[in-house]
Amino acid sequence: MRNALTIVLFRPKFSENVGAAARACANMGVSRLVLVDPPAFDIDRARPMATSKGGLLLDALTIVPTLKQAVAEARLVLGTTARLGGWRTAILSPEQAAVTARDSLADGGGVAVVFGPEDAGLTNQETQLCAHLVNIPTAGEATSLNLAQAVLIICYEIFKATQGAAGPAPAGPRPSRAVGHAEREALFTALRRMLLTIDCIKPDNPDYWMLPVRRLIERVGLKRKEFNLLMGICRQVDWAVATGGKKPAAGGPLDSRP
Repeated sequence: MRNALTIVLFRPKFSENVGAAARACANMGVSRLVLVDPPAFDIDRARPMATSKGGLLLDALTIVPTLKQAVAEARLVLGTTARLGGWRTAILSPEQAAVTARDSLADGGGVAVVFGPEDAGLTNQETQLCAHLVNIPTAGEATSLNLAQAVLIICYEIFKATQGAAGPAPAGPRPSRAVGHAEREALFTALRRMLLTIDCIKPDNPDYWMLPVRRLIERVGLKRKEFNLLMGICRQVDWAVATGGKKPAAGGPLDSRP
C-alpha cells in the first residue's frame, strides 16, 4: 500500500537533510522520493546521512522543476506547515493526516506529502496545491523541526495507520473512480473563472475567496461522474454569459464529456 506514497521535498537547501529524509523514508517502508528544484543538491553529501537502505532511495529519486509536476499523478496531496492562521485553517494533526492518507491509498489512489524548504516552508501559493495541511505540534516557541525529523514523524504515522489495512476490494462492479489532483485543479480553475464571471467572488484576491470552495471539493471526494457534471455546469454558465442565454443546439455546453 505504501508503494503509492510519495514524499516530496520542495526546494530543500541541504543535501544532508535529503539524505536523512531518505533514511527516514526507508525506515517506514516508503520507496518514492521526489525533489522539486533543489538549489544545490549533491548526492555525495547526502549519501552518508542516508545509510545503505536510504541510499537506494537516493539512487532512485526523481528531480522535477515544479511542484505541480511533482504532485500531478497523486489523488491526494498533503502539505506540511509550521505556520498557522490566515489562509492556513482546518489543519490536520499527523494522526488525522495518516488516516486520510490510508483511506486514499486503500482506495487505490496515490498520495503525495509535501515538505517545504528548511528556512521558510511552503508559501500560500504552494499550499493551494494541497488538499489538506498538516501541522506537527511542538512545545512552546520551538516550532521548527529538522526536515528529516518531520518526514520521519509523518511517515511513521502513515506506517502505523496502514499496518494491517485491508487488501484489495472484492470483485464486483467497479465504482466510478475518484478524481485525481490534476483533474481537481482543472475544476478549480473552471469554478474560479465561472465565479468571477458571475461576480460571486471578489476579483481583488480570488485565490483567497476560492479557499472555502477548494476545501468543500476536497472534503467531498469527487468521483469522475461528479467532476464531469460540475465541469459541464461551468461550461453552461460560461456559455450563458457569453451568449445571453440563447438556447443551445443538441449536444450543447452542458454535455458532460470532458
